[in-house]
Amino acid sequence: MATTEAQLMLSVGLIEKDVNGDTLWVWCYPSISPELRQLLLSKCCLTQDGRDFHTFVFGQFSRTWYYITTAEVQEPTALKKVSHFSIAVTAKDFNPEKYAALSRILCRTYVKYGSPVKMMEAYVSVFTKGICQNDENGSFLIKDYDVRKAYLAGSVKDVVSQFGMETIILYTALMLKKRIVVHHPRVEALLEFTRVLPALTWHRKDWSVLHPYVHLTDGELEDLRKCPGYVAGFVDAEVSNRPDLFDVFVHLPDGVITVSQGAKEAMTMGKLHKDIAHVIVQSAQDADRSDSQVIKDISIKTKEVLTNLFALAEACEDSKLTLDALKQHRFPPATENFLFHLAAAEQLLRV
Repeated sequence: MATTEAQLMLSVGLIEKDVNGDTLWVWCYPSISPELRQLLLSKCCLTQDGRDFHTFVFGQFSRTWYYITTAEVQEPTALKKVSHFSIAVTAKDFNPEKYAALSRILCRTYVKYGSPVKMMEAYVSVFTKGICQNDENGSFLIKDYDVRKAYLAGSVKDVVSQFGMETIILYTALMLKKRIVVHHPRVEALLEFTRVLPALTWHRKDWSVLHPYVHLTDGELEDLRKCPGYVAGFVDAEVSNRPDLFDVFVHLPDGVITVSQGAKEAMTMGKLHKDIAHVIVQSAQDADRSDSQVIKDISIKTKEVLTNLFALAEACEDSKLTLDALKQHRFPPATENFLFHLAAAEQLLRV
């Protein structure tokens, strides 16, 4: 019987590039939809005309997470006609470290035996027992990879050291469930940066907003548009000319954040934002505080804001806030505006 964590695994697939330079989807277990298979082929660096080689990428499409590990075949091995191959694991959960570790074992198994059968055995072993053992590869234990570790793996301090007080723009956009688009030509930089952002709204623990590796294709953009708010990463610079896709645009190489015309009103900053920004920056600049402590500090400040908001809603009929009720408190305009949009994001608003 599959362990609960293992039930999150959906499939494993194999893509090969042969010595003639042809790339093919060669095998899959148990099965995968044609649409997802096409997507995995497009994300795999082996199909991208010898552009950059990426050992590991991950992303999300149609509520399914994918993790692709690519290896070069070094002589001599059982894989005579293969120059490179990629292993694509799909799953219901966000946990890059877990699937990178599992994929490394699957890769080594495939190189050793040259057949997907042994790889499938290892996958099934993890699925049924939560562990796979391998003579020279050590063992993989699913329970070593707690999801909280995955959520905390990025560095909020790095984000704040790059953007300083402007980090409040990212925080506000996340709190209000706005659409954040991040551009960087290197996918590794995108993956590292975007995965941290949902931690700024730790109270939600919601990484489903993360789409770290999106291409400007109709299918992927259509999938993205189904999300009310998101953090989406693009390697294609052309995305900066697509204001229909974002409320906040982050040009990562230059460290520039832009708020779109349409989102300016909701994103107006005031004293409350400044207070929160100070908390974020002071905590992140404290050399003695770890990343998880910084997240905790931000989270405490967020709870304060939300507690006040819930109290305002409690005082209203059926615990739903109206703009009129909010106006009675005579908050500064920017604070009132923020609380109004936050109430909408938290579904506390009566419309």
